[in-house]
Amino acid sequence: MVKRQRSYNLMLDAAFKHFPSIPRNMITLQTNQFDICDGHYVDITAEIWDDIIDSLTVVEVTHAMAEMALPSWAFSLPDYQLALSQVNSRDSSLRNDDEVTVTVVSPSKQTHSITISRSSRVDALLADASPILGYCPTEVMAIWGGQMMHKNRSIGSYNIKDGDSIGLLNESSLRGGKPVIYLYSPSNIDVSVKLSLTPEWTLSVIYPVVPTKDHGQLIEWNVRTHQDGSLTEHNSGLDVAYLFWEAETNLHAFPRSLVSEPQPSDTFSPTSSSLTDMDSVAIPVDKVTVYLDKSLKALGLHTEARTSFITYWLPSILKHEYIALRFVSQAAYERAASLSISPQPDIVTRVFMLFRGIPKEHLANWSKAQMQAEEDVAWWVDVVGVDPARAGDATLFRALEWGGMEVLI
Repeated sequence: MVKRQRSYNLMLDAAFKHFPSIPRNMITLQTNQFDICDGHYVDITAEIWDDIIDSLTVVEVTHAMAEMALPSWAFSLPDYQLALSQVNSRDSSLRNDDEVTVTVVSPSKQTHSITISRSSRVDALLADASPILGYCPTEVMAIWGGQMMHKNRSIGSYNIKDGDSIGLLNESSLRGGKPVIYLYSPSNIDVSVKLSLTPEWTLSVIYPVVPTKDHGQLIEWNVRTHQDGSLTEHNSGLDVAYLFWEAETNLHAFPRSLVSEPQPSDTFSPTSSSLTDMDSVAIPVDKVTVYLDKSLKALGLHTEARTSFITYWLPSILKHEYIALRFVSQAAYERAASLSISPQPDIVTRVFMLFRGIPKEHLANWSKAQMQAEEDVAWWVDVVGVDPARAGDATLFRALEWGGMEVLI
């Protein structure tokens, strides 16, 4: 028996404590108690936990990435207490051998029609479709109706109908791409830089390399700044131009849920961010580099930072005919990737871009975004909340960060 947790993260901690064999970032909480679930288990995300916790009596704890059939566990939630009992896997009760025909869509928009038994598991579908579409089954996940499909669940448990489309998503592409942190000070000083990520992200690559904490969501660099903009990392003695980090998105632990609502444009979540006709610009790829350079300059990025930003993202951008892009407000980004620098800089500038490809046949749905692309790029200054004049003042202690992420679903 454990106490009911009002916090989603504390609920995950409690589940991990009782089931240490399941990595914490692979724990998924599920329910089938709401009408919208239609009797099937759906994922409970952090965003809706506060709204539904008082209505829940049972929460199922599952391993999001299991390749073998695993038992599910149920938490009973009466009156602030948690009664624990093991229950049989929901898939074992499925005896429907009817077949369903679906269209599998690859990340490159290739399609393939597959007929499969409803009792077959999702990993069987991936095994059939991935080689045909040129992907390794272990490197992709299936997305249906905006929801990640767990590989150990049956096709029938998702109420999929003939003709439905199931998207394949390359797991390695779900990451915050190359955020880098520059520090500029009028004199040489010792600086601590702490980065704390939301549980929706886990650090995957860092440089200079230092230990990570809190399940890969916390890191601290201790550096010496120099007047030429370079940094010396104390632990390794390395001289670097900036601090680099990259994070993988924990879509398995925080999947898009059938009961989640679209995310407002003034917030940012690594697992559920979106771009819309109202908050973005839509541009043909042959005009993207000029637009980005103007926008990044307006936001306070110097020449080297603008060049590095554009050349890093250009290969991903060029895979599309048109893209939609927007810049995230600093306040929203800070809630997902909190940056603490000591001593505190006089000015901190953090620029993070979201973008996605737009098929030519869908361009008509982005009419406002196309018009916004013709407007003066200075409007992004207010959206992001930066002070370009202070960001360029060499008499101040300044921090500058840029990064981005491609939105694939």
